[in-house]
Amino acid sequence: MCRNIKTLHHFEPPASPEELHASALQFVRKLTGMAKPSKANTAAFARAVEKIQGATQELFDALEVHGAPRDRETERQKAAERGRKRELQLRARLLAH
Repeated sequence: MCRNIKTLHHFEPPASPEELHASALQFVRKLTGMAKPSKANTAAFARAVEKIQGATQELFDALEVHGAPRDRETERQKAAERGRKRELQLRARLLAH
C-alpha cells in the first residue's frame, strides 16, 4: 500500500470532506502517474477524484463498526514510531554492508 494514503475511517472526529478529497486526489495521481493532468485531461481527472471521494463517503456510511473510534493523535504517534523503526532498520542494513 502506498505510504501516503492514510486510513480515514472510524476516527473521532470523522474524516472531513477535505481529507476525503485529498485522499481521492492522491489515489488518482498514483493510478495515472500524473501529479497534474494536462488541460485535455483535467475534466476526466476531476470527475474521477469526485467519484472516488463520493464512493469513499458512501462506503464509510455503510460500514458497520463495533469498536471505539480511533484517536488521531494515538495513530499519529504509532505511525511516527513505525517510521523510526524503519529508519533504524535501514541504517542497520546500510552499516552491515
